[in-house]
Amino acid sequence: MSSLSNVSDDVTLDDIRTAREAIADVAVRTPMEESRWLSALVGGPVWLKCENLQRTGSFKIRGAYLRISRLSEEERARGVVAASAGNHAQGVALAASTLGIKSTVFMPEGAPIPKEKATRGYGADVVFEGRYLEDSLAAARAFAERTGAVLIHPFDHADIMAGQGTLGLEVLEEVPDVKTVLVPTGGGGLLAGVALAIKSQRPDVRVVGIQAEGAAAYPGSLEAGHPVALGSMSTMADGIAVGCPGDIPFAAIRDHVDDIVTVSEESLSRALLSVVERAKLVVEPAGVAAVAALLDDPDAFETPAVAVLSGGNIDPLLLGKVIRHGLASAGRYLYLRVCIPDLPGGLASLLTEVGDAGANVLEVAHERISPTLNLNEVEVRIQLETRSETHAEQVRARLRECGYRVYE
Repeated sequence: MSSLSNVSDDVTLDDIRTAREAIADVAVRTPMEESRWLSALVGGPVWLKCENLQRTGSFKIRGAYLRISRLSEEERARGVVAASAGNHAQGVALAASTLGIKSTVFMPEGAPIPKEKATRGYGADVVFEGRYLEDSLAAARAFAERTGAVLIHPFDHADIMAGQGTLGLEVLEEVPDVKTVLVPTGGGGLLAGVALAIKSQRPDVRVVGIQAEGAAAYPGSLEAGHPVALGSMSTMADGIAVGCPGDIPFAAIRDHVDDIVTVSEESLSRALLSVVERAKLVVEPAGVAAVAALLDDPDAFETPAVAVLSGGNIDPLLLGKVIRHGLASAGRYLYLRVCIPDLPGGLASLLTEVGDAGANVLEVAHERISPTLNLNEVEVRIQLETRSETHAEQVRARLRECGYRVYE
């Protein structure tokens, strides 16, 4: 992307290196794991930067601690306030409690319960406000004006960007021959900081931001040349559901990031399932956005590549739903409607064929009244567990070869 100004140069490589020293006793150096299954798919080395194993379960503690640690004594006495769907909230809460500062966090209604509980556990007062992060942010700003508390913005501040950029330093040190770095992107603080850290040392490295299709504010904003708010958002990836870029990260991303790629909810589901199955890691939907981009287009990214797993704070109920959805997307669940003779043994014969085809029956239901049925027929709705899309198609083909009318 073409450079239009040097606004982003307010944060320098030296700032990021200084930030690393400042947060060294709080943020951990997270593992960099080689992913053999992704490497085989892409055709070259792929590494996973596991920020899901960071303190508080995401990268957010890096920027939050740096920002709060630099407050004056007078500012600390007034306390801090933040707005977050959960990850920044936990980072702020832990950073504030570590420094002995009172914190209040505004969260959108419907924020994941584990994130809310963890935020309270780290010592913050939690207030629910609005449907989207922008609603909570407006409430946090009003609280700051009313009480004098210092607003700790989730992404639109130089200290936040510098703190998040420490991850970029680790990437270059751990994979020195890296060619592509893929970063989940919401407001842009992480992407901007990582891009500055990497491009300042290795301008040849391609840095790519990954957004959820249903909450992708950057493509339109970059085209317009300034931050543009989305009219609405819809994504399960609450960690990157941000409706408008911040001015500071926007400038850095415009000047230093090579591409922004979007991924669908289906892709996020498949990626989450793959990371659980193959990498044995629990990652939230926002956190697997970079993996989703690799799965969507394995030939699009030069290797060695690093995919940042930005967070692992996922509600177990959502995890179960996403895994089931991911299994369905991967052809591991098959739902069929099959017409069979309404005769003794008719259902048993159908289930025998299903079993012989290697599928496992999960649910069975009968429908006897339908305009599509002949007089002596019954429709069986059947949900099956299959091994893959190829296996699912083999099951369909076997039933049709046996003379069954099969619908989906």
